Amino acid sequence: RPTLAVSGGTSPRPFLQTLSHAALDWAGVDVTLVDDRWVPEDDAASNAHLVRDTLLQHAAAPARFLPLVDTRVSLDAHVAALNANADYRIPNVAVLGMGEDGHTASIFADAPEWDHAIATPERFVAVHPGAAPHARVSFSLDALKRVDRLFLLIAGERKRAVLDAAAASLQKNAISQLANDKGTKLDVYWCAK
Repeated sequence: RPTLAVSGGTSPRPFLQTLSHAALDWAGVDVTLVDDRWVPEDDAASNAHLVRDTLLQHAAAPARFLPLVDTRVSLDAHVAALNANADYRIPNVAVLGMGEDGHTASIFADAPEWDHAIATPERFVAVHPGAAPHARVSFSLDALKRVDRLFLLIAGERKRAVLDAAAASLQKNAISQLANDKGTKLDVYWCAK
């Protein structure tokens, strides 16, 4: 089964809504997230909540959703379970977003897990961002590098400037790590607003 991983946040909402109408064999597709906040799914901060409300509607309703969060157990125990679960494999396609600090997925440079998140061969990592709220579960940098088709959707001049700087020289942020990796093909889609 092909797997599509998407980002949460406000930027991908219109894309996810549009994609929900695509004439694909959604019953044969697994949908997951590149990251999520460690909050219950009914929390407004949950990326799973966003995906259920936007993408998993209309034509895409039959897709099998693989959420990343189960708050009935500890974050570390759940990340270990995700890494052991064959259903949670490297996606065929991932659609990333990017923060103005250059993070993508939940690979934050200010997190104590930064070194682990960019070096581990494991698919998933637990992350505790320094400035951003909520602990997170995220695909690792290595997992993102192994995705067959990797897309980045960004909007606005500020994010374009962050991406340009990140691509120009290796920096301590996840998008720079991806953009400067010779083996990673990152297709960028940018719009002014």
